Amino acid sequence: MSIILQEFPALSKGIVWGPVENCFTLDYEVDEASVSNISIIPMVGEKYVIMKIDNGKWELIGGTLEPNEYYMDALSREVKEELGAELVSYKLFGCFKCHSSASEPYRPHIPHPNFVRLVGYGQVNIVGAPLNPPDGEQVIAVEVVEIEEAIRRFEEIGRFDIAELYRMTHLLRAGAL
Repeated sequence: MSIILQEFPALSKGIVWGPVENCFTLDYEVDEASVSNISIIPMVGEKYVIMKIDNGKWELIGGTLEPNEYYMDALSREVKEELGAELVSYKLFGCFKCHSSASEPYRPHIPHPNFVRLVGYGQVNIVGAPLNPPDGEQVIAVEVVEIEEAIRRFEEIGRFDIAELYRMTHLLRAGAL
């Protein structure tokens, strides 16, 4: 069965994050030089990992590449910083193609005004507490939950886009998409 993005209404329309407009696509074959961010829907076995940051909201795991950092190295670093985990496996399934209306990039080394945020899922091994570096998001909770609970937590705060990424991951893994 092929994925019909219309089954995921929050992802099928443009999303605005501050000065950044983006659209989700299942086409992740992109020029590596355009990648600025990478995200993961993490799992421990058959359960899903979610994190809450210091503003009290659940958030998507991942982040911005450092200067000259390969995106998989960035993902391993982000998983360690945000979850206190080691990356075991990762499978790309889509990306957000983004356009910023800001006059300058978020960080001087990332592509601007057009850039890509890769999205995938994978297994992690939680080995400690989040590292919470001073220049990153401050994580106050990491939980391993059933898919329904992960989706409920994101929908409860109006993050239907992230809820749909978790649902899409679950369906992809089950072979239902």
